[in-house]
Amino acid sequence: MAQINFGSRVGVWWTSDAWSINDVIARAREIEQLGYASLFYGEAGGKETFTQAAALLGGTERLVVGTGIANIHARSAPASESGARTLGALHPGRFVLGLGVSHAPLVQRSYAGSYSKPLSTMREYLQAMDSVPPEIEPGEQRPARLLAALGPKMIELSGSAADGAHPYLVTPEQTAHTRQLLGPDKWVVSEQAVALTTDQETGLRRAHQHLHIYSQLPNYQKSWLRQGFDESDLVVGGSDKLAEHMVAIGDTEAVAAHVQRHLDAGADHVLVQALGDDPTADPLPALRELAPALGLS
Repeated sequence: MAQINFGSRVGVWWTSDAWSINDVIARAREIEQLGYASLFYGEAGGKETFTQAAALLGGTERLVVGTGIANIHARSAPASESGARTLGALHPGRFVLGLGVSHAPLVQRSYAGSYSKPLSTMREYLQAMDSVPPEIEPGEQRPARLLAALGPKMIELSGSAADGAHPYLVTPEQTAHTRQLLGPDKWVVSEQAVALTTDQETGLRRAHQHLHIYSQLPNYQKSWLRQGFDESDLVVGGSDKLAEHMVAIGDTEAVAAHVQRHLDAGADHVLVQALGDDPTADPLPALRELAPALGLS
């Protein structure tokens, strides 16, 4: 299993495209000081993911930085592999390359590409990455590769051709299923959205807002059906039932207990995504409150 130097079992997931990179780095430093071990972020047409990773790694000391995920349609396999190797050489054990096939509407709109056969597309992409010659950063261990794996076949590929999986918008039961499919020797790094509030109405509002885009993407719809939800839960923004299962709503103890359920289910590391009243809200207030309950400070 490729090395990842997680300093604790809890990290942060935050897409910060609407923030200036200098402000993102300042918050990453505080996230590190609070005891969170990592910062993962998405790639959906905003900041370029490798440039952002380089900035965050250079601006922090111990924080693991992960792409969650780097869209394989955004760059060639050799570009991903050589870029990842260089970041890994500069910051050993601190860069994680999360890769995903993304979603048909995004690929067709933002990258003017075709979206078909995601499993074989990912398999061929990984094979092309492996063909990059060893002269690129010779003598260095390549960084860990995780796949955005929702279905069983992609999860299996994340074990056979990568170093593990990065489950997103899943229940602890799905984390357990991922661990079962991968076995004990691969990384499972699960994301968990949280709404830190004791007001259920506020929590549900934040959860539905968070799920608004995802609930319209076929990949997530299929994932939720596999996880035991039904068609009635797949309304835009998700049903209340779906929202309550995808987003941990409550006080610090309730949220920490939900994170622990993923760890108990077999996750090596859980990424907390703190939701605010709008998608660009600063996550730090909630992360500061949560840190003691998560055993971080």
